Amino acid sequence: MKPLVDPFGRRVTSLRVSVTQRCNLACFFCHREGEHDPAGEMTPEEIGGLVEVASELGVTKVKVTGGEPLMRRDIVDVTRLISAHVREVSMTTNAILLPEKARLLKDAGLSRVNISLHSLKRGSVERIAGVDCLEKVMAGIEAADEAGLKPIKLNFVVMKGLNSDEIPEMLRLSARTGAILQLIEYQRLERGVANWGDLYHDLTPLERIWDAEAVKIVEQEMHRRKRYTLADGATVEIVRPIHNTVFCNNCNRLRLTSDGRLKPCLMRSDNLVPAVQLLRMGASKEKLVDVFRRATSLREPYWREDN
Repeated sequence: MKPLVDPFGRRVTSLRVSVTQRCNLACFFCHREGEHDPAGEMTPEEIGGLVEVASELGVTKVKVTGGEPLMRRDIVDVTRLISAHVREVSMTTNAILLPEKARLLKDAGLSRVNISLHSLKRGSVERIAGVDCLEKVMAGIEAADEAGLKPIKLNFVVMKGLNSDEIPEMLRLSARTGAILQLIEYQRLERGVANWGDLYHDLTPLERIWDAEAVKIVEQEMHRRKRYTLADGATVEIVRPIHNTVFCNNCNRLRLTSDGRLKPCLMRSDNLVPAVQLLRMGASKEKLVDVFRRATSLREPYWREDN
């Protein structure tokens, strides 16, 4: 079957699936995958059915997101049904519930996890997430490591004056555990808009230092992002999606909202395409393929030289 290619020649090989908007934390900057007022959640079988169609169109990787995916009691079933159709299933999680589910998820086909860890200070964690959960997150990281959900990536949203001084400590954690540290630029999106001016921290200076001093630099396929290996053994990536034309020009993903709509771009909410609704009406595979092609045809780089 002809693969998904958008009007800008970008081939879609990745699907980011939000399985819920429920969460056990309340991070004040969370963009919730750009999702508004979801109308319920898809069943595991519906998610698996849409992923199967996507896989036949060239999608090889699925990232399971939320909300917090582990809030779903059937998340192991969801993972098993997704993994039957793609080469890699990964998940973004706050890790609080991982100790009880890590091995089950690994057995169901989960390859690796991105764990949100925005501070190593209990007070800062509570200020960011609304809950003092640092010990539980650290236990989740350990459980992921023991279950073989690797490489573990630590998602660290950098915020000026709140956690930006913790970058050296986070690098030491990466060196000690072997986890890949992702320093994420604070995004002016959804609930993050209000505090952007106060909390945005420019990561360009660090990028320049590591371009000169890293012992190894590997350019990642996704967004052409650089992965730096530092002299102390830490591994780090800088995620700079704001006003980043390279980031957009190399985007290879579609998004599936928790209520079953295809979302061509995180930054836009005006061009979503219903998908699971057709599945529920018994639509043929041909019609579902058309839905994926329609969503792909609406993809365009959000950040371009002219904006």
